Amino acid sequence: SCQVIGDVKLGDDSSIWCNTVLRGDVNRIEVGRGSNIQDLTMCHVSHKTADKPDGSPLIIGDYVTVGHSVILHGCRIGNDCLIGMGSIIMDDVVIPDRVMVGAGSLISPGKTLESGMLYMGRPAKLVRALTEDEMKYLRYSAEHYIRNKDNYLKGSPA
Repeated sequence: SCQVIGDVKLGDDSSIWCNTVLRGDVNRIEVGRGSNIQDLTMCHVSHKTADKPDGSPLIIGDYVTVGHSVILHGCRIGNDCLIGMGSIIMDDVVIPDRVMVGAGSLISPGKTLESGMLYMGRPAKLVRALTEDEMKYLRYSAEHYIRNKDNYLKGSPA
């Protein structure tokens, strides 16, 4: 099971997997169409303040794959992205469309990444442009999890 608390909106065909927490208690969380948030991931937000009236909501675009044990905190992720297992994405990070973040990466608060690129490391650094095959894999990964969700809903885990 998972925990979904507060102001959380889930898009069509999105899936939230085992032991994941989406805590929209002090700001909103939006998960786009066809996106998946995998096991043991923590999604949280930052509250609104006088100097930051919108706080830091968590906005996840369409067809995003969020790997196992990721921490997403008050960031924005565009469409067709993959966030690798165990990564930490902090407040006010902006990840545009078609970005891959390697497993175990840390993206520090306020960073804005570049579309079509691979980032890795602690702290994460730009590694290179994504290949054509990697760009295709971004959508494939999300669509694979849509099929997984549909199979589980039918009672078939494979």
